[in-house]
Amino acid sequence: MKKPILTCEPLGDSALTVTIGPSGDPSVPARVRALVGALARARLPGVLDFAPSYASVTVFYDPVRAEGNGVLPYHRLERAVLECAEAARVGHRRVPRRVLEDRLVEIPVCYGGDFGPDLAEVASHARLSMTDVVARHSGVEYTVQAIGFVPGFPYLGGLTPRLHMPRRSTPRELVPAGSVAIGGAQTGVYPLATPGGWNVIGRTPSTLFRTLDNPPALLRVGDRVVFRPITAEEFSVWK
Repeated sequence: MKKPILTCEPLGDSALTVTIGPSGDPSVPARVRALVGALARARLPGVLDFAPSYASVTVFYDPVRAEGNGVLPYHRLERAVLECAEAARVGHRRVPRRVLEDRLVEIPVCYGGDFGPDLAEVASHARLSMTDVVARHSGVEYTVQAIGFVPGFPYLGGLTPRLHMPRRSTPRELVPAGSVAIGGAQTGVYPLATPGGWNVIGRTPSTLFRTLDNPPALLRVGDRVVFRPITAEEFSVWK
C-alpha cells in the first residue's frame, strides 16, 4: 500500500482543507476520522468546526483568533493541523487501531413491503430475486464515507456492483425516516423524513439522528456498518 499523501490548501480566508488521498483507498475514511479526533482533542485556538468528507477534512477557523507571533493565520493553522495529523499517524502506512477509532455498527432493517417499495424494481434491474437482493445488501460490511445531504445521512461505500442502481427519475416528496436506500454505487439511510430520489429497499427502527444527543448523529465518517434483516414483527416490537 502506498503511503497516503497529505496536502493542505486554503478554502477562502477562513478555512483550510486537508486532503488524505486517494479517495479510492479503503483506509482513507478511517484516516479522516482519526484526523478529526486528533483535531478535536487538540482544541486549536480559533478553530470553529471540522467537516470530514470522502478523503478530506475542512477546518473552519476565526482568522483573528488564529493569528499570532507575526505568522499569518492560515500558515499558523496549517502547521498545527499537520502536527495533529502526524500525532495521529494519519500519513503513515500503518495507523494503530486505537488511533483510527473506527467502530462497527449494526443496523436492523426490515426489507421490502411497505418498508421497501423499490425492492422489486432493484431486484429486476439486478436480475436477482428479492431474497437475493436482501442477502447481498446485508451480507457485506460498509464504510461511512461522508455525512451529509441532511443531518446524519451516511453515504456508505462497499455496495456490491450487482446492486448499483440509478436514482429514481422522479424523487419522492417524502421518504420516511429510517428508510434504507440505494443511489448509484452507494447505499444509505435517511435519518429524517425528507424528499429523496434514492431507491428505498427497507427501513430501520433505529434512530440515526437525535438533536439533543452529543453527538447527535449515530454514525460518523470511518465507521463500519452492517445491516441485519429483521421481520415486520420485530420492527414493530423494536419501535
